[in-house]
Amino acid sequence: MIFDFQHITPVLTGDEQIRLDDEQRGRITRSFDFLKIFARNKVIYGINTGFGPMAQWRIDDRYLHDLQYNIIRSHSTGAGRPLDRMYVRASMIARLGSIACGYSGIDPKAADLLQEFINQDITPFVPEHGSVGASGDLVQLAHIALCLIGEGEVLYKGEWRPTAQVLEECGLQPLTISLREGLSLTNGTSVMTGISFVNILHARNLLDLAIVASVWINEISESYDDMMSETLNGARPHPGQLYVADRMRHLARGSRRLPKREHEFYETTHTELVFEHKVQPYYSLRCTPQILGPIYDTIEYAAQVIECEFNSASDNPIVDVQTANVYHGGNFHGDYISLEADKIKIAMTRLVMTAERQLNYLMHDRINGILPPFLNMGKLGLNYGMQACQFTATSTTAECQTLSMPNYVHSIPNNNDNQDIVSMGTNSALLCARVIDNAYQVMAILYMALAQATDCLNILDLLSPVTQEAYGSVRVLADPIVADRAHYRDIECVIEWMKNNKL
Repeated sequence: MIFDFQHITPVLTGDEQIRLDDEQRGRITRSFDFLKIFARNKVIYGINTGFGPMAQWRIDDRYLHDLQYNIIRSHSTGAGRPLDRMYVRASMIARLGSIACGYSGIDPKAADLLQEFINQDITPFVPEHGSVGASGDLVQLAHIALCLIGEGEVLYKGEWRPTAQVLEECGLQPLTISLREGLSLTNGTSVMTGISFVNILHARNLLDLAIVASVWINEISESYDDMMSETLNGARPHPGQLYVADRMRHLARGSRRLPKREHEFYETTHTELVFEHKVQPYYSLRCTPQILGPIYDTIEYAAQVIECEFNSASDNPIVDVQTANVYHGGNFHGDYISLEADKIKIAMTRLVMTAERQLNYLMHDRINGILPPFLNMGKLGLNYGMQACQFTATSTTAECQTLSMPNYVHSIPNNNDNQDIVSMGTNSALLCARVIDNAYQVMAILYMALAQATDCLNILDLLSPVTQEAYGSVRVLADPIVADRAHYRDIECVIEWMKNNKL
């Protein structure tokens, strides 16, 4: 199994099963066999000592197995709603990736059972709150481990059930402790990494939706096409800006609503003192390569960090067969993921702000100069068009701006000050997920407005094939607005289409 976006995504969605290869299984086995021998008559954290600040207490050999069960049970203290099924699946895949590195000294049976949970779509109950992201995601990972030992609850075939019942039904045996499975399964960054993986998938999707929307709105306004030109953007060759401009040029092919400036201004003599058509459109239309480009760069760098984390041993201590040693440190610390989650959150808020400004352009007749107020195709005053839809988009955008305060810097010491600086990585990932959910809401309203503007101007046949396709997809779900009606179902349907389909 290769732990990268290309190979993890189909496992996450259930289109493929996950199978560790012989090399990965060999690493796990060698690490486990080495630790069994090496640990004899030595003091090793989490094997014969207490955990955290209680590491100063030696554990009698009679209680070593109890110690591992105790950390799982005692740390299953999460609160709040259960994490989304996809987040938990991604977290289990991340945990399996960490174990597959062969530094955990864990019984291979634990990896086998985790693999079966993923492949048979058994989803542990994992509450959203509990992790400070320092000794990893102790609380959330404990809830996953609780199900691996046959306790707790799981979601199976759409129903929450006792884990023991589901294991029996699936022909699986609960994990029994061999050496340090309790600590290895609960100590690491896998939950924040799993959530962030899903966030990246959505962020990439939202960025592409935003690029399509930016082409579409420039078609509506009949913007000159040089703002996406290869020459102009090549003069400032940031990778993201080049990508967005190139993507816009590709999406705009076949459009008859993007005039060329050289034809309009350079090949014709003009004598008028005031130009009726805007020489340069507003920034939210004209500067999209420069605004969305940094968002692309941010997403792609974060994706590299997350892939690296999937292929990292993020627990403690690290069991190294090559040097025949056990190393104590802090690979469980979630700073890498927490910082990237905050950066994605900020980038997604910027994307939402751009979409909201584009929406305002469409709604504001005195700004666009070509559309009725609020895209109202009914009787002005009696009917309201999309006026109230803008309220929702503005409110949601404002919430994203509030949520964009970095969470990475909100460390609070705890655990008798053993954890004196923490990453809050899982909170960062969940706040990022909230902003992403909000982004879909604003983007859905923008797409409905773009379709409505297309109808107002009767220009569908002049759009590029891609934006025509986007229009058709919206119109399957939401009819043109003439007489007033409730819009909340339409918005929800467009959101679901955006999340589950590609243009």
